[in-house]
Amino acid sequence: MKQPGPDHPIAIAPSGTRVRVRFGSKVVADTTAALILREASYPSVYYVPRHHADMRLFERTAHATHCPYKGDASYFTIVADGRRAENAVWSYEQPYPAVAEIKEYLAFYPDRVDAIEVG
Repeated sequence: MKQPGPDHPIAIAPSGTRVRVRFGSKVVADTTAALILREASYPSVYYVPRHHADMRLFERTAHATHCPYKGDASYFTIVADGRRAENAVWSYEQPYPAVAEIKEYLAFYPDRVDAIEVG
């Protein structure tokens, strides 16, 4: 486990805006309680509370990744309108203490969903 710091900063804050994720004709997530995670030089990522997502449209996959700063990520495929977005959603179910706020939140790959609307 690595700690965020000056060489690899991570900041998490309420987004202060509405975040809506669309896939096909479905709104798969819609919230005004998203968090925005800014990490080093990576693009910012919106994290949506699970209870603001339509989990019926998500299938857990066996795919997993590890981040030395955040922990182990699990993945979900979105299935809607006869389409599949493989491993389009990730979640840190047991994040490291430095990023504990993102527990039970979901993030979406922008190129695997039809839209992430912010504002």
